[in-house]
Amino acid sequence: MDPRVQQFMATIKAKNPGENEFHQAVQEVAESLIPFIEENPKYKHAKILERIAEPERTIIFRVPWLDDKGEVQINRGFRIEMNSAIGPYKGGLRLHPTVNLGILKFLAFEQVFKNSLTTLPMGGGKGGSDFDPKGKSDNEVMRFCQSFMSELFRHIGADTDVPAGDIGVGGREIGFLFGQYKRLKNEFTGVLTGKGIEWGGSLIRPEATGYGATYFAQEMLSTRGDKLKGKVVCISGSGNVAQYATEKVIELGGKVVTSSDSNGFIYDPKGIDAEKLNFIMELKNVRRGRIKEYAEKYGVEYLEGERPWIIKCDIAMPCATQNEINEEEAKLLVKNGCICVSEGSNMPSTIEAVGVFLNAQILYGPGKAANAGGVATSGLEMTQNSMRLPWSREEVDEKLHTIMKNIHKTCVKYGTKDSGFINYVDGANIGGFVKVANAMIAQGVV
Repeated sequence: MDPRVQQFMATIKAKNPGENEFHQAVQEVAESLIPFIEENPKYKHAKILERIAEPERTIIFRVPWLDDKGEVQINRGFRIEMNSAIGPYKGGLRLHPTVNLGILKFLAFEQVFKNSLTTLPMGGGKGGSDFDPKGKSDNEVMRFCQSFMSELFRHIGADTDVPAGDIGVGGREIGFLFGQYKRLKNEFTGVLTGKGIEWGGSLIRPEATGYGATYFAQEMLSTRGDKLKGKVVCISGSGNVAQYATEKVIELGGKVVTSSDSNGFIYDPKGIDAEKLNFIMELKNVRRGRIKEYAEKYGVEYLEGERPWIIKCDIAMPCATQNEINEEEAKLLVKNGCICVSEGSNMPSTIEAVGVFLNAQILYGPGKAANAGGVATSGLEMTQNSMRLPWSREEVDEKLHTIMKNIHKTCVKYGTKDSGFINYVDGANIGGFVKVANAMIAQGVV
């Protein structure tokens, strides 16, 4: 490791003990940025990287709620307002038992760069709770969401902080959260994105992250005169991002052969077609079942406790959670002929895995670039809310596609090496940094 990065990381770890995911996210960015900052001393003098790595505000609160048995349950709520240099804080809410301060700080930190890359006026933030919506009734989820928003509402607003969904927060949860915000504030504003289409939501928003990651893969392939058509694709996850990545890959002529959840994955060598995808959507979105049922219905292989990266593929699209590809799995993907990785989830590859992809010089699109389509379309939803004017599905999809092309161009601009190899990690980190850093300098030391 570069001694300058080592020194910087020693300070970060001392100030943020035990927050491993946050350390990982900061280190990955620091490795790209510290050499760039050395060449651009105005950023060094203003200590921009040190300031970006410190949240502007961290909010932690108690969330008590009543379960269906009438018993009081207590969870912990968070909102990390990381950086507002280029716009109101923007980023999702995650409901999952693993949620803690370190994970949310990593997500908020990543969000700053991701939102900057979209070119839309959005700062970075993230929030959530260690509440687990799995196995809870609709009424229990509603009571939790109402209690959570009863504290969060005083810290957010259409021009202050605009949360969205993330793992565990879909249309149902956004509805309950928005209803409580509206009740408490007595106003109908675009304070949450991912809303229902009948009450302020944007067409394409549910599809946007998965579609965007697929568009980004397509752009990367085009730099080598290649395309998605005919490619075998391994996708992890079976939630919102994975579902719509699968849909778009099918549409562009690729063949998706895997789908997974936290218990294991299915391998369908014939490919998941539109009918099978509809089954997954009904299974996961309506019945909230396990992916194993797909294997039982279609007579394909189910691998308990495994991840899809052992399957031979041309393209890998991790769409589940952080650190789901380790070094050994990355080596196996490369050995098996994988030529492209486009990350639908946030930081799904460990630092060692990223090193494997870069050393092999395959096309590797990091999450902050590849999955920025979701927050980009949230930004488009905010615009529609401000204008009180909905756009058609085609208009939003066209804008999303254009944004993903522009993010790709930014990565190419800042990430192309003398050899011609495009390091998308450097491209995304430097491209996302410059806009935020310049805004922070312009606004003074605040």
